[in-house]
Amino acid sequence: MNVRKFTANTSREALRMLREALGAEAVILSNRNVDGKVEILAMDDEAISAIAPASNDMTPIPDAPRFAPRFQTGTPAFSRQTSQQDVLPGGDVPRGVGAPELDHVMSEIRSMRSMLESQLAEISWSNTQKRQPKKAEILREMLAAGFSASLSRYLVDKLPEADNAASGVDWIKAILARNLSTIGNESEILEKGGVYALVGPTGVGKTTTTAKLAARCVMRHGPSKLALITTDGYRIGGYEQLRIYGKILGVMVHAVKDESDLRIALAELKNKHTVLIDTVGVSQRDKMVTEQVAMLSASDTNVKRLLCLNATSTGETLSEVVRAYQGGGLAGCILTKLDEAATIGGALDIAIRQKLMVYYVASGQRVPEDLHVANKLYLIDRAFKLKRETAAFRFLDEELPLLMAGAANTMKASATFAAKEVFLG
Repeated sequence: MNVRKFTANTSREALRMLREALGAEAVILSNRNVDGKVEILAMDDEAISAIAPASNDMTPIPDAPRFAPRFQTGTPAFSRQTSQQDVLPGGDVPRGVGAPELDHVMSEIRSMRSMLESQLAEISWSNTQKRQPKKAEILREMLAAGFSASLSRYLVDKLPEADNAASGVDWIKAILARNLSTIGNESEILEKGGVYALVGPTGVGKTTTTAKLAARCVMRHGPSKLALITTDGYRIGGYEQLRIYGKILGVMVHAVKDESDLRIALAELKNKHTVLIDTVGVSQRDKMVTEQVAMLSASDTNVKRLLCLNATSTGETLSEVVRAYQGGGLAGCILTKLDEAATIGGALDIAIRQKLMVYYVASGQRVPEDLHVANKLYLIDRAFKLKRETAAFRFLDEELPLLMAGAANTMKASATFAAKEVFLG
């Protein structure tokens, strides 16, 4: 029996080799994937005719699937349904070789659809720029303030008719304020008390912020009502820095190494009004983040975590940080380094997007002066005043359509803001 085997990287290539060797009337016996390659076994039509009469089996030999030209009657080659008549004498059922090609075609269609949607969104925004130049001006204001393109596009699209750009910006500010959550006053921490752990990546100012909070607690209730704990045994001088602050405030600082140490320390300090935990800084991409969250969650005490977010970081970085540190027990966030940030729209964007309660903002190294209760109206107004002034980082009119097209795809991939993130009211 003259059975030929054809092996290639793709079914299309294997079929081309088969057709060149045996012709269009060749009979395919089987096809399969072997070590990532497509393997087809086939015979020419004359060989099949020669062996058919020699068979002693009274059962007639079924018609084997033949090589069919591509795109015949709109159906991929070899994609017809396998029936009882398609069973070969050896018991093998021939499998369609059109599946990989079909997957490739569908992938191309999806890619083309995405390109078309982007181009349509780009054209749509170009028309909007011409018809409503105020919207383009307001959009540039939001982007210059550091807000994401997707949030900016959504709000500008929902913007009602405005007499001028200033009134449009006021509407945007009102919506942002409605969606930014803040504690309003310090009673949330200073009066209620409890156990709070400041967490976040390396260098965001956790230790300094812990000292600022500790000073406020001491001024309100006295040093006897406060306890400080540090888990920072990695950074050189980390414990010493907090110990110096504790000595100035008259508060004892306890160092813990692991979960059992923390549980013992919290049990000994259960009579304290407020306990502040300064944790070791861990990159959001480090597996130690999970271990740190587990350590704080495993104690017998309700530990509320406050995530320190560096206002100088990009929105993408802050989004990654929040995803890493999220979970049960995350009470809210503290925005740090506001005095160093060129724009703060990105930080506010993340707080709105992730529905984080903003407790405090830190804007300097002085203890305790440079820590303030978060005021949403002030923060949003400051965001629009701190705008990108460098020409290289400002978007030009001709760049906005392309940017908005990309934002449209982002919004589609992550669902609508109206349903999950921004409340227009």
